[in-house]
Amino acid sequence: MDRKAELERKKAKLAALREEKDRRRREKEIKDMEEAAGRIGTGTGIDKDQRKDLDEMLSSLGVAPVSEVLSSLSSANSLTSDNSNTQTPDVSLQATVNGQGSGKKQPLNLSVYNVQATNIPPKETLVYTKQTQTTSTGGHERDAHATDYYVLAFDAQGDDEESSLPHLDHGFSSKLPPGYLNHGLPTVKDVAPAITPLEQKKEQEEKKEVKELSEEQKQMIILSEDFQRFVLKAGRVIERALSENVDIYTDYIGCGDNEEANDERSHARLSLNRVFYDERWSKNRCITSMDWSTHFPELVVASYHNNEESPNEPDGVVMVWNTKFKKQTPEDVFHCQSAVMSTCFAKFNPNLILGGTYSGQIVLWDNRVQKRTPIQRTPLSAAAHTHPVYCLQMVGTQNAHNVISISSDGKLCSWSLDMLSQPQDTLELQQRQSKAIAITCMAFPANEINSLVMGSEDGYVYSASRHGLRSGVNEVFERHLGPITGISTHYNQSSPDFGHLYLTSSIDWTIKLWSLKDTRPLYSFEDNSDYVMDVAWSPVHPALFAAVDGSGRLDLWNLNQDTEVPTASIVVDGAPALNRVSWTPSGLHVTIGDESGKLYVYDVAEHLALPSRDEWSRFNATLNELKMNQNDEV
Repeated sequence: MDRKAELERKKAKLAALREEKDRRRREKEIKDMEEAAGRIGTGTGIDKDQRKDLDEMLSSLGVAPVSEVLSSLSSANSLTSDNSNTQTPDVSLQATVNGQGSGKKQPLNLSVYNVQATNIPPKETLVYTKQTQTTSTGGHERDAHATDYYVLAFDAQGDDEESSLPHLDHGFSSKLPPGYLNHGLPTVKDVAPAITPLEQKKEQEEKKEVKELSEEQKQMIILSEDFQRFVLKAGRVIERALSENVDIYTDYIGCGDNEEANDERSHARLSLNRVFYDERWSKNRCITSMDWSTHFPELVVASYHNNEESPNEPDGVVMVWNTKFKKQTPEDVFHCQSAVMSTCFAKFNPNLILGGTYSGQIVLWDNRVQKRTPIQRTPLSAAAHTHPVYCLQMVGTQNAHNVISISSDGKLCSWSLDMLSQPQDTLELQQRQSKAIAITCMAFPANEINSLVMGSEDGYVYSASRHGLRSGVNEVFERHLGPITGISTHYNQSSPDFGHLYLTSSIDWTIKLWSLKDTRPLYSFEDNSDYVMDVAWSPVHPALFAAVDGSGRLDLWNLNQDTEVPTASIVVDGAPALNRVSWTPSGLHVTIGDESGKLYVYDVAEHLALPSRDEWSRFNATLNELKMNQNDEV
């Protein structure tokens, strides 16, 4: 019985809840109808002028005016409403049915009107933003910077026009999806890409502190070959950049002292450009030879004798200097245990440098290797040189070339760079098949690889051939009164043929002009008052040559102008003994080396260094005149 009573109580409670719910729903419906009737009766938001204009517009379109619609709605509302404001429609209807009303009610006469809503959208504004969009290829995970994406946001333009007809808009916009309006186009807006957990992890890893290396690890890196190669290469580049001195105040109009200084410099026939000297490697070492690179015309290599004041230093040193940049340090420094008496670049390999030593060995350096000592050297044996090698030169072509060396014992050797273990060919230079000739210098005529001319310690000049029936010494020319210190052949670049001409310098204070066609000298230049240590033809001017002597004097001779005195002459500061002279490939500079290890670069005035069109014909006339004078003396 208790269970049945409990069920009855629950049913009564549920019935009471349903009745309460129905009562609240009816009250809400009555309240909504009253609010709608009040809104229609008052006509909020529209004044009389606007209502009149709207009625006229609707009448012209054949639509019932708003005033008529509102009046019909008001009449319908008055018929359905009760005198009491609090009485609900359901209660009044019930009273009417039960016959409790005050009188007989008139039947309702309802009709349906079709109302047309007209909406004129405003002028559309298009907004377009150009972006680059890429897609990710990494599956579900995407790169933080790989994809940019967009959302659509709608303009709110035209809100004023919408709000001007609130009764037409009522109930329509609420049926559209959120974010959409009944007019206008979407605007594209950028949205920042989201950061995935993987990307956050990567960022955290990047922010981690760098691990500090120990001292041992640092030393291992510093001593590694790759690190040293990098530092050496980068150091050269930085040094070149820091050594450049560019005048940013250059006045290209030209005026005042600068113009006068330039005029004076242009008129100077010889002017000092720069001096190459290294405090460690050049000090107290006399320069024994020089050569210019055929691949890089700005590079000059110089060989140095031993430094008697530093017995712990290597005896032989070779340095490569760069005349293009204003840095004061050499590009490369090489050394060996014997004094280097001669050196030259490998013509067809820009990385190789050859040297002839006092011990008789031929050594080979490579600037690509991180070592200063030779990578190859010839053996000290009877098959090769056992005396100082004063003469070293590479002759031939790209596919067939040899290194020619001559030592002071009169032995000529021909070498291949591929095999320096033994010479390919040897030749004993002897006079009258008995006495060996002590050769001090040699030179090959232009475009010649077989015939050569040589100077000796006894003052004689010899011509020889490497191959053929007349291999060995061919001709003996008249002698100087002292050992020959330098020899230079004419470059012979054009017609007439001057390839048979060569110059020699000697300790007897003279310079002699020779021809291979005559054993007597064509002319003897006797303006010097000290040992003439070297001589060199200009590579571009047919009648110009340079000479240096032991008093520190540099002379330039132009045979087309004068044969008695030099055309230009200058004494180096300090008057050191000058050992070697050489021209740059352009012919606009002359380099000289002295006994203390300094290498000087002098600028030669263009009007003196560069030939005019008639220089070759004038030089030919000068030679004919010298030959006539020679015959007259005989």
